[in-house]
Amino acid sequence: MDLNRRPVASLWIGESLQYLNQLCLKSHLKHGHPVTLYCTDKVTNAPEGVVVKPATDIMEIPMDIVEATSASFLSNVFRYKMIQQTGAVWIDCDAFCHKPFPDEWEHIYAGHGMRGALNCGVVGIPQKGELMDQLLDYYDNLPDFPPWWNDRQKRRMGRQDSNLPLAVRIYKTERTAFGPQAFTHFARQTGDIDKAMTSDVLYPVPFQLNDIFYDPHGRVEGWFTDDTVSVHLYTNGTKPWWRKNAPLENSYAWRMCQEVGITPEDALE
Repeated sequence: MDLNRRPVASLWIGESLQYLNQLCLKSHLKHGHPVTLYCTDKVTNAPEGVVVKPATDIMEIPMDIVEATSASFLSNVFRYKMIQQTGAVWIDCDAFCHKPFPDEWEHIYAGHGMRGALNCGVVGIPQKGELMDQLLDYYDNLPDFPPWWNDRQKRRMGRQDSNLPLAVRIYKTERTAFGPQAFTHFARQTGDIDKAMTSDVLYPVPFQLNDIFYDPHGRVEGWFTDDTVSVHLYTNGTKPWWRKNAPLENSYAWRMCQEVGITPEDALE
């Protein structure tokens, strides 16, 4: 396998990958991207060719905060610190590589779903610059409230348990306050939102329709364009049945597993 394209990387909190995560990581290898998976635990079922490293190579992961929020919560901080330190493109573990990322792309991010806010499931930004500085300052020096919140959101946070850490209270008020909300806000502040790609490039299928990936009669590719390079599978929104059972024959998830060489039955939830 000739891994001569730009590196990509992700974070995994837990002891084992599920088949969709294996599929997505391996799909980047298939297109020539070196893949690094930073892990909090000893993960033994990463696809061959994926370089597994401790998450502490980038930053400490406070597991008490993770347990009070979600496994993906700290990834919102981790991704920018990783990009700053390594220059790799961030990929969520449920982002499938449809085509390789062109080497000349410096800004890799796009809106998603039916609302248009930027998603941060796939992110490439300059290691140095105003956008990076503002994102890391936000995470490293959390304000009492995210600066874009309205009075209703602030009142809702005021009803949270004051004994909880500030980050947890913000998360419990607005789950996406550390992810898409923050990325969209600071990209607007710096003007980098103008460099955003259209949704078909990275998130061709709207989040609201994520079960189409498991429908044997669905036409997932009907959402794709010639510009599509990544396909987000939205595992956080997937019905539990699909995580506990192999995908149905001829569904997109099944076909991609066949194409990339992943056996779903070996890595179910």
